[in-house]
Amino acid sequence: MKQTWRWFGPSDLVSIDDICQAGAHGVVSALHHVPSGAVWTPAEIAKRHSEIAVMQDGASSGLTWDVVESLPVSEAIKRQVGPWKDHIEVYKQSLRNLADSGIRIVCYNFMPVLDWTRTHLNWRLSNGATCMRFDLADFVAFDLFILKREGASDDYPVGIVADAQHRFTAMSGDRRAELERTVAFGLPGSVENLSLDDLRALLATYADIDADLLRRNLVAFLEEVVPVAREVGIRMCCHPDDPPFALLGLPRIMSTEADYALIMQAIDLPENGITLCSGSLGVHPENDLPGMMKRLGDRVHFIHLRNTKRESDGLPCSFHEAEHLDGDTDMVALIEQVLLEEARRKAAGRADWNIPMRPDHGHDILDDLNKQGQPGYPAIGRLKGLAELRGVIKALSHRLEATE
Repeated sequence: MKQTWRWFGPSDLVSIDDICQAGAHGVVSALHHVPSGAVWTPAEIAKRHSEIAVMQDGASSGLTWDVVESLPVSEAIKRQVGPWKDHIEVYKQSLRNLADSGIRIVCYNFMPVLDWTRTHLNWRLSNGATCMRFDLADFVAFDLFILKREGASDDYPVGIVADAQHRFTAMSGDRRAELERTVAFGLPGSVENLSLDDLRALLATYADIDADLLRRNLVAFLEEVVPVAREVGIRMCCHPDDPPFALLGLPRIMSTEADYALIMQAIDLPENGITLCSGSLGVHPENDLPGMMKRLGDRVHFIHLRNTKRESDGLPCSFHEAEHLDGDTDMVALIEQVLLEEARRKAAGRADWNIPMRPDHGHDILDDLNKQGQPGYPAIGRLKGLAELRGVIKALSHRLEATE
């Protein structure tokens, strides 16, 4: 696997120098300042390449921009309203511009309104580290008593509603304000947070869109853009829903292996691929991550290695970000399947045999606790995760080579 690192641009508190010292070989980035629905111009793309290529003292970093995460799909495209056809043409042009610059992998998602959703960005663990967490009672309290979404109580079992009522009653004003900010945090790297009125307005636009319609809109989007990706040599890969269950009355369509199988069959081209995020998918108890890699691996173009721990049975559920080698996903078994897939690709002569991965998320530890960096993306916590994953990769690679 090619070991990469997510970087949010020059404002990221984790610098290119830090990435070099962590031992990553490539960078995952995006033009977060470009609004959704606007073209990524050659000039802006070239600027990001140049920012990645140098260290603070002007020396070459040796790093390359290997994966775009994410080229955003506008809400107009997801709902097929307003200028959605124009936005698709803009998306195609951005793909062409990225390909001209040497980019070959583009990650995207099709989650309505919100990207990943948490209730805590700095939940304290027993060892003093902090992590991100989704607490179901807190989230339902937000939905019912802060957002006050119409009909929200019908979406949850009576027991959870009662728990949420008790939780909300016991919350301080500061915690209520924190919960509001956290749920409406928006996209990773985004400079904009959503107000409650913004969120209510966006939710209203999905009132008549169920999972079947949203899935048809995804297929229609892919029918337009995947042929362009194929033409210019880009592999597209869809990130799963996070968390992998419905929230705020919004549909979820990329949460399980069956969801991915449907989309892969609908647009049966190798350029229509998968971002295998073991953390997001791992929250769903039906997802067997090593098995998914074994069965769908030929369409996996990008991998997020992180782990999550469910705190209750069934769905929806509470969960938190676990250490990379802990949690509900057997990370060793998953990495073994990735290495076997790479070996198959290499034997078949595929140019894309070396699949990029990044250590996704991480606990805030040591100096991370004082830096107030991008939530989920601390320097030392990710470095610890990458080191652990690198050790597993090295040990399994040694064993697999010995059996050849």
